[in-house]
Amino acid sequence: MTRTPTRSPGFALGALALVPLAFLAVFFVLPVGGMLARGFWPDGALDLSGVPEVLGRSRTLRVLWFTLWSSAAGTALTLVLGLPVAFALYRLRFPGRGVLRALVVMPFVLPTVVVGVMFRSLLSSGGPLGFLGLDGTWVPILLAFVFFNLAVVVRTVGGMWEGLDRRAEESAATLGATPWQVWRTVTLPALAPAVVSAATLVFLFCSTAFGVVLTLGGLRYGTVETEIYLLTTQFLDLQGAAVLSVLQLVAVVAMLTVAVRTRAGREQSLTRVGARAAARRPRRGDIPALVVVGVVVGLVLLPVGSLVVRSLRRGGAWTLANYRALGDPEATPALRVSVGEAVVNSLRTAVDATVLAMVLGVVVALVVSRRPRGARWRRTVSVVDGAFMLPLGISAVTVGFGFLITLDRPPLDLRTSPVLVPIAQAMVALPLVVRTLAPVLRSVDPRQREAAAALGAGPWRAAWTTEAPVLARPLLAATGFAFAVSLGEFGATSFLARPDRPTVPVVIYQLISRPGAEHLGMALAASVVLAVLTVVVMGVVERLRVGSVGTF
Repeated sequence: MTRTPTRSPGFALGALALVPLAFLAVFFVLPVGGMLARGFWPDGALDLSGVPEVLGRSRTLRVLWFTLWSSAAGTALTLVLGLPVAFALYRLRFPGRGVLRALVVMPFVLPTVVVGVMFRSLLSSGGPLGFLGLDGTWVPILLAFVFFNLAVVVRTVGGMWEGLDRRAEESAATLGATPWQVWRTVTLPALAPAVVSAATLVFLFCSTAFGVVLTLGGLRYGTVETEIYLLTTQFLDLQGAAVLSVLQLVAVVAMLTVAVRTRAGREQSLTRVGARAAARRPRRGDIPALVVVGVVVGLVLLPVGSLVVRSLRRGGAWTLANYRALGDPEATPALRVSVGEAVVNSLRTAVDATVLAMVLGVVVALVVSRRPRGARWRRTVSVVDGAFMLPLGISAVTVGFGFLITLDRPPLDLRTSPVLVPIAQAMVALPLVVRTLAPVLRSVDPRQREAAAALGAGPWRAAWTTEAPVLARPLLAATGFAFAVSLGEFGATSFLARPDRPTVPVVIYQLISRPGAEHLGMALAASVVLAVLTVVVMGVVERLRVGSVGTF
């Protein structure tokens, strides 16, 4: 049989991979490197004298500690709630299960700044739970972490749980094992790769939830992400920001290494399970899991409902004034354009970012999904795969500020160009597109491509014949996911958006930063509009039944 390029990257595919690699180098490595160079090479020579001073600051230690323990606590609580929900939504059959799945996924694509506004509206002195006195504490931040990341655990673990063969569990039960023993000795070991992968990603997302902490933390609570923002924008302390960026980079690389290895273990586990078992009806022993589902539904609906209700009130009366003000450019001197114009800007920017992310993401997914024969090629593909995951965890603030200080001279003087925001948003969405498409491509048996090649098909025709049929729905899902994520991107956009062309997340933060009930009311209404846009898009993704989150 003629050797085909299905097991080693062909020249054409390798050459094509240079395009996204060049994009990553120019719009990620260069800005991040430029940011670090300004901090560590201020006068053209390496200067690390300030590193001990930065790490010895009481504020730095306080920020590092809060980032560590809040992310760990958020991860633990998300797992405690997410595992029973994953079981109930993927192993049990009951009315409304599909709606609940969509409801749990919805918070993950909401802009982080909107999530922050939701919990402020819920727990502030005028909110439904204001009597608890939690506003201004760390509790809203922790709850927002859980709210935002539940989808990661439910989809990642639930997707594997749904495919596990029940016969091993039934055999253990037949031999006299209690339900707890069955869970501990049979089910949990099978789910371990998915649980570890989900926990790693949740910790990563908690530690980089910029908009949530910036909105809820105030001056008292900050993470590495918000501290980098303050050091660059308020104090111009580039060395301090560079030190924290390096610490974040090291942590992200370590977590992504764990995620990649556990994902490989999860894929191997999935090859060992039997056919997907049909979901069964709930039994008496499933009541605790169903109770947790009820708690999670409350956690999701309560802040969403509070946001909607408070957006419809002003001055103690029900009114649509907050929504009418969104289209009025004279509603507040705090904005140069109306919120309605910002919505149009967001939609246009998100379309451009989505097109760019999809074109690059398809190429990257094709490259990293191949199964090379040689160890050298396998390492190369693994490195490329990991490189395109880095933008998920590196501070968007670092990237955004790096854009401003590196892309400031010909031929890349883009500081005033409107293309800079879509490029930054595409960089954020690109890893998610790759993680949606690559597992689908990996699921295609290489022998199918080899058979097509043996019948005379060229490399591209063989790939098209075997892979195109399974990619149609994932491509639509990845497009919707990238669009929703681009709509809500805030970290880099807060640096790059021009005052006359802001996006909705930037406008929301500007409004809640101003005193006055009118500004808060407009921020709440704008948050509802943005949430509806992202939820509608995510609803389409969920209908496609492609695990956008679960594919990590």
